[in-house]
Amino acid sequence: MKRIKITPAWYFSDEAGNQLDPQLFVLLEGVHLHGKLTEAAKMAGISYRHAWNLLGKWQEFFGIGLVELQRGRGARLAPLGEKLLWAEQRVIARLGPQLESLGSELNLEIQQTLEGVRPVLRMHASHGYAVELLPQYLDGLHLDLQYCSPREALVALNRGACDLAGFHLPQGPVGQRLVADYRPLLKPRSHRVLRFITRRQGLMIAAGNPCAIQGLKDLTLGETRFINRQLASGTRALLDGLLQAEGLSSRRIRGYEIEEYTHSAVAAYVAAGMADAGFGVEAAARRFGLDFLPLADEDYLLLCHHRSLSEPRLLRFREMIAGQAFQEAVLKLPGYSLDRCGEVEDTEALVTV
Repeated sequence: MKRIKITPAWYFSDEAGNQLDPQLFVLLEGVHLHGKLTEAAKMAGISYRHAWNLLGKWQEFFGIGLVELQRGRGARLAPLGEKLLWAEQRVIARLGPQLESLGSELNLEIQQTLEGVRPVLRMHASHGYAVELLPQYLDGLHLDLQYCSPREALVALNRGACDLAGFHLPQGPVGQRLVADYRPLLKPRSHRVLRFITRRQGLMIAAGNPCAIQGLKDLTLGETRFINRQLASGTRALLDGLLQAEGLSSRRIRGYEIEEYTHSAVAAYVAAGMADAGFGVEAAARRFGLDFLPLADEDYLLLCHHRSLSEPRLLRFREMIAGQAFQEAVLKLPGYSLDRCGEVEDTEALVTV
């Protein structure tokens, strides 16, 4: 299947028109991951000589080294190399979900022109790594996936703008309080819940935990720098609920007012050394080489209309998420587990979350 993939791109340029080669970012990431220029060159799909010349060219461009090579000790990123790599990671992490949503819209329009009208499943959902996997496994069915906040997804379902709404509820008392907030948007007679996955949330902490963070209380002490999620996100609601449960004031957290818009963006912010800790899913922490302190498990759920459950597109969707291929992919995500994936429940079951 031909698909549009939109990726963010940025570059430095000078008066002579020289522009930063995107391949440099892959090379820098390889050095960061492997600590060897030979392995970084393999990762970038170029020869060692080409890698050496590429580094030389851009080190000359900036007038400062990007990689430090030490005889018998491999390679490591110099301070500017680290800044360039984490800038690239932050751009991708922050803009990725919005570009995926736009790509979904464009792919739908183009594919329907190329192939004629085919079944379309419209899904509005809070962003997550398991949700990202869905388009890869829905053969024969177009998924129009739009990322938004949990409340926006539920509102979209109620106004008929989507067929599935993805949202997440923490297990335990915090989840019960959030259900009360969502209750006006849940219609027990017409809505049904599709079980999906469970994921682990907690503190994403700079590698090695230099600030010795052991819990949320430590964020309110001293000079620990924090990076938050945006106000409308379900993850922010979970954090606020946990702070309330421990009797902690958000006003005492340095950086609480600074926001990012995805789990990956929070993790990239911490990995870049701009904060000591953030809050999000374990999968994001592991992807960026951070320490992780688990604080809550939450159920990621999908809401649909009862009448749509018998439609072929929903039947195909349920078959896919209950299938071995998709479930094996989910289980490879750190902190993710399966929870009766694809089973149907009444909305009343949410009060026990």
